[in-house]
Amino acid sequence: MSQKKAILETYTKEHSAEYQSQALIDLARSLNKKIKNLNNIKKITIETSHHTHYVIGTGANDPQKMDPYASRETLDHSIMYIFAVALEDGAWHHVKSYTPQRARRKSTVQLWRKIVTKENKKWTKKYHNRDPKKKCFGGKVIVKMKNGSTISEEINVADAHPAGKRPFGRKEYINKFKVLTDNIISKKESQRFLKCVQNLRKLKPKDLKGLNVEILPKMRKRIKNGKSIF
Repeated sequence: MSQKKAILETYTKEHSAEYQSQALIDLARSLNKKIKNLNNIKKITIETSHHTHYVIGTGANDPQKMDPYASRETLDHSIMYIFAVALEDGAWHHVKSYTPQRARRKSTVQLWRKIVTKENKKWTKKYHNRDPKKKCFGGKVIVKMKNGSTISEEINVADAHPAGKRPFGRKEYINKFKVLTDNIISKKESQRFLKCVQNLRKLKPKDLKGLNVEILPKMRKRIKNGKSIF
């Protein structure tokens, strides 16, 4: 019987965005602290894998990926938009980073349109490495400033990845759950669920229904009116 190892190719998503953007969001957050004036940026080139370049990068030749009026679902698959916002804010949020007001901010649009992606076979090879310990989803970012200087940094995996700078542990997963469910479920319901889910080994069949969460009445009303949770 073949070894069961698919779980080794399942990776943590700290940020609410396409997985190939996770490491690049972390790199953008890092660059936010190093570049004092983003207006002095002339061009940003992201050298990355074939997949990232052609699916969420400029290689897709999709004008919507550069459109401030695009849907959240499209922005979620535009590394140009994602990188611009993360670079400006030094952070990424599952709601605030996608609002129409955020996407249409003048400074963001200007920065966004200075970003291009490029396939680098080095990163494509890393992306397709069959060893989960060596497989990479990052890239190299080259920031060209208006004064002619350049800033260049690269990242192999996201910070939350098991091989990253801050691998997620139980504490981080619990915090992510709390952030995502803030104002969607009650604190009492949050505590109940977390207690239940951390006791899986001892749960009986009748207890499995406790793995579902009950959202607040105001959220049920929102959904009934045809709106989404976020």
